[in-house]
Amino acid sequence: MEEKIFFQSGELQLEGLLGKGTGDCGVVISHPHTLFGGEMYNPVVESMLKVYLSFGYTTLRFNFRGAGNSQGSFDEGKGEQADILSAIDCIKKHGITQVDLAGYSFGAWVNSLAYQRHKDIKRQVMVAPPVAFIDFKNVAALSALYLIVGGSRDEYAPPELIRKMIPVWNPSAHFEVIEGADHFFFGHSDELESVLRRYL
Repeated sequence: MEEKIFFQSGELQLEGLLGKGTGDCGVVISHPHTLFGGEMYNPVVESMLKVYLSFGYTTLRFNFRGAGNSQGSFDEGKGEQADILSAIDCIKKHGITQVDLAGYSFGAWVNSLAYQRHKDIKRQVMVAPPVAFIDFKNVAALSALYLIVGGSRDEYAPPELIRKMIPVWNPSAHFEVIEGADHFFFGHSDELESVLRRYL
């Protein structure tokens, strides 16, 4: 069961949903692009949430600045990095000592940038990192990157482009491609959840 919470990111108040787990492991889950309707109730975010909760993680999904009832406005990924760092601090205040970062699409990109500024992360999971839509050139080595999940028909996150990035990000990261899935995983949420369960 999740509870609505609010936390600060600088001068802005952000809204989130906190799900209490059973141990000291937690995950911050970030949503897709705000200007294209991305928010914390996104179906892919909810699939990720469902799997983490099933393993007893404390979960925090939240709306970036400018999304839902979070204050502020879209900041092209810069302010959103601060939002991620604030979310990590927030979840740690609930007794979490081991934090995972999980992001879908734009959220995967922001997580990767924020990781450069906060490397105290246990594992990072990317779902459909949009390498054909957003420039990932500022994303360096991601030592915590554990799993990348993509779709074979994803024009924003083409598997062939992701494969070229993995040696830069983390050569030991696992990469799973769901056959027939597009960027939104319509009709493939069960397969997405199955992949996440297998690795978590």
